[in-house]
Amino acid sequence: MAHEHKIITVDDSSTMRRIIKNTLTKLGFSNILEAANGVEGLDVLAKNSDVDMIITDWNMPEMDGLTFVKTVRSKDEYKETPILMVTTEAAKEDILTALRSGVNNYVVKPFTPDTLQEKVNKLLGI
Repeated sequence: MAHEHKIITVDDSSTMRRIIKNTLTKLGFSNILEAANGVEGLDVLAKNSDVDMIITDWNMPEMDGLTFVKTVRSKDEYKETPILMVTTEAAKEDILTALRSGVNNYVVKPFTPDTLQEKVNKLLGI
């Protein structure tokens, strides 16, 4: 079943973006935007106001994931947009920091397609 949701994946690793994109495509999502860092992510969001979900990395050059998330959350139109953080930072303090900055959920790398599917579906209410 195809989903009409528009999802943006923000990660400085093109390999990681490809993995996420391929996984989402297999799950039936076809509308996937990409950005290499937070600055680019904000730019893509500005051009696509109807993004349904943001999947972002934590550690990125130029603008890291936390700064990106806080910036997104400071804008009224993205107050409710689900944000999933994909990160290698699995320590409890890191996760709490991410959640406090406005992330709805997180996936620790490396992850399985099933894990990503579960989190994405949950956040989109599918």
